[in-house]
Amino acid sequence: MKLSAIKSANKKLHSMADTCGNLLVDVFHFLALFAILITIIISASLAFSEMIAKQSISIEDILLLFIYLELIVMVGIYFKTNHMPIRFLLYVAITALTRMIVGEIQIHDEPNLTIIYAGATILLLAISNFIIRFASNKYPSEQEKTAIPRG
Repeated sequence: MKLSAIKSANKKLHSMADTCGNLLVDVFHFLALFAILITIIISASLAFSEMIAKQSISIEDILLLFIYLELIVMVGIYFKTNHMPIRFLLYVAITALTRMIVGEIQIHDEPNLTIIYAGATILLLAISNFIIRFASNKYPSEQEKTAIPRG
């Protein structure tokens, strides 16, 4: 009788510890996401204020704002779904490489190998994005199958 009571108490203790541990992980998770989001917003605000202060906005600056926007959306999706949207990371990389190409062209008027390499990398990232998108539609996860009706 006493042994079953001890086992029952042990199970309750482990259950409470799991619950507390999950709560602490969730709290840290949300605090970290808020910190990341605040950092992105502050960084975007500073970049925007620098653009206003210099009284001219280049294509590079606009692409930088798009990068910030994509990062904010990515964090928002992560808040809602608890999944890291890999495609948004690919979009950020493509936008960053496009920004680099624009800057390279503005500095050097003649084409060089850096532009070709960056263009090839953008192509690889776009192909990767297509493959990920195709695979996620063709082979959805069990969670997506129940959450999103496909027709």
